[in-house]
Amino acid sequence: MNRRRFLQASAATVALTALPHYAAEFADQKKRVGLIGTGWYGKCDLLRLIQVAPVEVVSLCDVDKKMLADAAELVASRQASKKKPRVFGDFREMLKEKDLDLVLIGTLDHWHALAMIGAVRTGCDVWVQKPTSVDVVESLAMLAAARKHKRVVQVGTQRRSTPHLIEARHDFIQSGKLGNIAYVEICCYWHMRNRDTLATAPDTTPPEQLDYDMWTGPAPLRPYNKIVHPRGWRAFMEYGNGIIGDMCIHMLDMVRWMMDLGWPKTVSSTGGILVDKAARANIPDTQSATFDFSEVKVVWTHRTWGEAPDPKYPWSATFYGDKGTLKASVFGFDFIPHGKGEKVAREVGLELEQFPEDKTEKDLEKHCAPAIRGHMKDFLHCIATRGKPVADIEQGVTSTISCILANLSMKLGRSLQWDPVQGKVVSDDEANRLLRRPYRAPWVHPEVA
Repeated sequence: MNRRRFLQASAATVALTALPHYAAEFADQKKRVGLIGTGWYGKCDLLRLIQVAPVEVVSLCDVDKKMLADAAELVASRQASKKKPRVFGDFREMLKEKDLDLVLIGTLDHWHALAMIGAVRTGCDVWVQKPTSVDVVESLAMLAAARKHKRVVQVGTQRRSTPHLIEARHDFIQSGKLGNIAYVEICCYWHMRNRDTLATAPDTTPPEQLDYDMWTGPAPLRPYNKIVHPRGWRAFMEYGNGIIGDMCIHMLDMVRWMMDLGWPKTVSSTGGILVDKAARANIPDTQSATFDFSEVKVVWTHRTWGEAPDPKYPWSATFYGDKGTLKASVFGFDFIPHGKGEKVAREVGLELEQFPEDKTEKDLEKHCAPAIRGHMKDFLHCIATRGKPVADIEQGVTSTISCILANLSMKLGRSLQWDPVQGKVVSDDEANRLLRRPYRAPWVHPEVA
């Protein structure tokens, strides 16, 4: 090969390796995209979408001007057009443009309902992070809106799209190798609540770049504290559902998917702030919950103190069958047969060579990136076919409401029986009054249309 041909061949190789890894079925899906909430996971989700389809990100929205400007620069550097998206401080103004095909929602949990309902009303398909909502009526209103406007809505419970968990579901649960599964333990033992700053940080004036009133939205207006922004807000029940609403929903949803479970018949829970009483955080540091599916009991435990019983599986699900045990997490799985038989173990595949930008992306959970990409592909496929995605809004609502009911059970000190047809707790007026949280004026709580 002469020098000219060598250089031509090298240039062709470089060009091929520089192409995005678009799946063939998405090559013509040049959707116009908007993102509401440009913080940690909003960007993680959006950048995975850019990796799998030739979308054009035209709008970004956030109440933090610096975070928004930084996100606009990052998106411009990563999307094919290199165009910088327009920026908005109010998602309602972004949606008024009516020029988007799909909207990603990566806001705080207490904003999910209003943003998602607003997006589907303008004709957008929506990706909304979990949990779907902070209260039960919000979730029911979101489901009703998605169906009324005939929109595809994917919830960010991406365990349903995690490659090694898809394998575990097929090979060990659906195949019957575990046998009869009557009991599943789900847990989180990460110290997600105990931070020194939670006990000592004083209230201050909000930073100039943050529209704190809009950040708070329909939630109660607390004095500003640097703990909450960014990423510390989950320590407060005003903005979410505690660790059970953050971490249990993933594991419960995973179990429901892997075992084809619907609604639990009853939900019961106990717990509270038992150890870390000095911190400002008001979410439980200890909680257990039982989701009773009649023939299957799914039991959740979290502690933000002490050690995990199994250091390899601090956030996980353990399926107990009469033929074997399956331990599964975002990092991999272990199948242990009873008696004779071969143990099987898998670790998550990171796909770093296929997607080298993952190696240097700030704050990216590399072990979750393949699952997010798979979840995005499923979302895009269903947009094209108008089918229901693997984490359809109805599935997200089921898992979310189940976790909210656990918190209500803990608050009331009794088990709750949910009636999914009526959308209320059976024979419990006090519990039903708690299905809707008060909204701060002028925000109006969504209704089930």
